Amino acid sequence: MTTGADGADPRPLADRLRPQRLDELVGQTHLFAPGRPLRVALEAGRPHSMVLWGPPGTGKTTLARLIAGHCDAHFIALSAVLAGVKEVRAAVEEAQAVRAREARATVLFVDEVHRFNKAQQDAFLPFVEDGTVTFVGATTENPSFALNNALLSRARVYVLKRLEAAELGALIDRALADAQHGLGGRGLVADAPTRERLVLAADGDGRRLLGLLELAAELAEAEGRGFADAVIEVVQGGVRRFDRGGDLFYDQISALHKAVRGSAPDAALYWLARMIDGGCEPLYLARRIVRMASEDIGNADPRALRLALDAAETFERLGSPEGELALAQAVVYLACAAKSNAVYTAWQGALADARSHGTLEVPEHLRNAPTKLMKSLGYGRRYRYAHDEPDAYAAGETYLPDALAGRRYYDPVPRGLEIRIREKLERLRELDRLAREGRD
Repeated sequence: MTTGADGADPRPLADRLRPQRLDELVGQTHLFAPGRPLRVALEAGRPHSMVLWGPPGTGKTTLARLIAGHCDAHFIALSAVLAGVKEVRAAVEEAQAVRAREARATVLFVDEVHRFNKAQQDAFLPFVEDGTVTFVGATTENPSFALNNALLSRARVYVLKRLEAAELGALIDRALADAQHGLGGRGLVADAPTRERLVLAADGDGRRLLGLLELAAELAEAEGRGFADAVIEVVQGGVRRFDRGGDLFYDQISALHKAVRGSAPDAALYWLARMIDGGCEPLYLARRIVRMASEDIGNADPRALRLALDAAETFERLGSPEGELALAQAVVYLACAAKSNAVYTAWQGALADARSHGTLEVPEHLRNAPTKLMKSLGYGRRYRYAHDEPDAYAAGETYLPDALAGRRYYDPVPRGLEIRIREKLERLRELDRLAREGRD
């Protein structure tokens, strides 16, 4: 290990405090507590290929190193950001040499494995299969989408959780007490408000917590200020976790949509606030809110769609932060409005028939007949003009292709305005029945 000019270890605090034994691990007790299946497998010296899926700073790299160390395996680390097929092959050759020379297994750790394309993932599959390497991948993205099926079939997925406040507090204690690798011996004391600020700023990320601690310690020593004041300065700014393209992004928009659908205005407001506070593009949210108005409210309250469109336009005119209130207004209205997905369901059914029945003929009586030839072919013949009929309704007339006669897509729900729509359609269908019976 290299040292700095003053003999100090130049590695970041998070790396210096990396646990060396499973018992030193903070968090992830659902995986590594005594008696848990993964812990039992490792203690028996039987590691298996796995994918560690979780947010940043939850210990994925640390776990991979602990697994290798606990099983006395050779450890090779690759970053999918920098490595390619060439590096994978070199790692496999190294693992083969270690097995031949020392009869030791190799743990091949691939960080950010979701960044590997299919060819890169396929490159080490045969060597996972024959046991040349025990594959451990780390990802912040959903493996179901980021990894190919061949790799997933050979590796078990373990979900890592963000660190809780008590676990982050334990990290603070360790860092301030450890004089050899941490910040111990410097006279740094974290009172309750300071600890709370650090935990909040870390947002479940242990690496971020230790980085903030180290930065605050350096700032306090460099400027001769109190540690608590230095912490206040380094934690300023946004602290919420928000990944504009990852799972957390889609989890939050899903939560917002489901809160609106579930008629929970307070929860809907919270998720809207979380996304805006985290840096989500408000116009993206505006588009999703318009979609919610059509998909989940529909004709039960048609005003919802207009209000959603007005909110989007208001934001376009006012910008942030003034326009955000209009989005909040729309979200609250949508959450409180009567709900119906009848139009959404009807649209999906109509699309399915349009795609599965081929190019069905338009019935002759519905065809346009602007020329004599078309009229001579019967186009438009026997068409009944609804406005010339009683109550402007041509009872018994048909408008679908013959192959789809009688098909119903739209089934209004007994809520909101659709109660009235349902009543009207039932009345019209009764008129159709009577007209058909009269013809018979």
